[in-house]
Amino acid sequence: MNPDDNILQLLLDDTFSTFDRVLADLRMELKSQEIGIVRSVGHGIARVSGLPGVQSEEVVLFGGDGLGMVFNLDPDEVGIILLDKSDRLKAGCEVRRTGRVLDVPVGETLLGRVIDPMGRPLDGRGTVRVAQRYPAEREAPAIRDRAPVTVPLQTGLKVIDALIPIGRGQRELILGDRQTGKTAIALDTILNQKGREVICIYCAIGQRSSAVAKLIADLQRHGAMDYCLVVVAAGEEPPGLQFVAPYAATAMAEYFLEQGRDVLIVYDDLTAHARAYRELSLLLRRPPGREAFPGDIFYIHSRLLERATHLNAERGGGSLTALPIVETEAQNIAAYIPTNLISITDGQIYLSPTLFQKGILPAVDVGKSVSRVGGKTQLSAYRAVAGDLRLSYSQFEELEIFSRFGTRLDEATRQTLERGRRVREILKQNQYEPMPVADQIAVLLAVTAGTFDELPIERIRTAEKAVCTTVRKELPALCDRIESGETLTEKERDRLVRIVKQAIRNYTGLSV
Repeated sequence: MNPDDNILQLLLDDTFSTFDRVLADLRMELKSQEIGIVRSVGHGIARVSGLPGVQSEEVVLFGGDGLGMVFNLDPDEVGIILLDKSDRLKAGCEVRRTGRVLDVPVGETLLGRVIDPMGRPLDGRGTVRVAQRYPAEREAPAIRDRAPVTVPLQTGLKVIDALIPIGRGQRELILGDRQTGKTAIALDTILNQKGREVICIYCAIGQRSSAVAKLIADLQRHGAMDYCLVVVAAGEEPPGLQFVAPYAATAMAEYFLEQGRDVLIVYDDLTAHARAYRELSLLLRRPPGREAFPGDIFYIHSRLLERATHLNAERGGGSLTALPIVETEAQNIAAYIPTNLISITDGQIYLSPTLFQKGILPAVDVGKSVSRVGGKTQLSAYRAVAGDLRLSYSQFEELEIFSRFGTRLDEATRQTLERGRRVREILKQNQYEPMPVADQIAVLLAVTAGTFDELPIERIRTAEKAVCTTVRKELPALCDRIESGETLTEKERDRLVRIVKQAIRNYTGLSV
């Protein structure tokens, strides 16, 4: 046989064996796939037949790109809430299973971005690239994995840090009527976390797009977007997207929590969230209860807020602080949703429209506000200076109401009223001006020691600035000790009072 023929035969054999291996790799396999058919479409919901194996909370695809989440599993049909607008969706469209529950992207690359609950960008900066995804619904940490709340979360607001303190890992409710400054308090708290190693997540639920855009612009103007993430489900979005928004935002926060970092999350607001859930439930024929809310309305908020916690050292020691916001009607804090949330959270900050109309901002009603945890986390300097301030201020408010009847007042009562008015003036604070801890301590010490008693009320704000400037200049070491949480000794307290009096003399020309 010719040697060339042998070489040719070997080449042919090798080619055929390679071809066989390629065919083996390309061999087709038949796989079954469940495809449902849309029977009807409502506002934000769809009813589908033909998905016998679908699971609760599984994500499904409508026509290849529209997203939905399984909500009801009825004998003859499946109720699905839509996570995209349903303009093109109609009866007869195909629905395909994905085999996965609702999950969201998580990671460092989310910081500084504005996204929707599904992780899709809303800021025009391109696709969000992440390597991990977390389920939107996750179990809250077990009791044994939690640690006591021991570290304060400084808001920069005197009335809150001194009288209604918040700790890292706490759930503090902010409630009040429309346009009383609820979001303003949350925004100031976010701005005050700059340089404090706290990741901030703002979740807008059912808000106007213009209001959300203004808040994002404020965050950018004050340099806060570097440590912030904004999750937006605006009012014009489907109610299903509004419903999943706080759970998705919490899953994004838990990524940082599990790394041992401190996270602050603001839900603005859970009233809109409850209304979106009620709308979906009624459309899907779930039995209504009180105020037409479904029977599990308490559970949807409790399972969300229970995810806020302070983990123990074995779990990394991170914390997730929640500031849920809820809107009241006509100052009725005993309404259904507000009372539910008050019972779930660790305290509440109540904003009074009456105080707001009088120009007392932030309009915090100290008598109706409480923190059930924060007092244990408060810096010791606050306890030394503002220990009796809450009680005396509440007594002043009652005495002021009584004095309006024109009763003749004795000298002690008159002095109490004058002191209380100055305390109220000191507790006022402009938006976007969070105050450092040392400045707050100096000002509160000045007013409780009676240093401002002889000053006209209209000059209190000028004197306050003078006190802060002088204390920062004259006592920098003491300011550092106060902010580090060290105890204020009696000698240091007396020295601080002397500096405060000197500042008022220099800047107002009055003898104190």
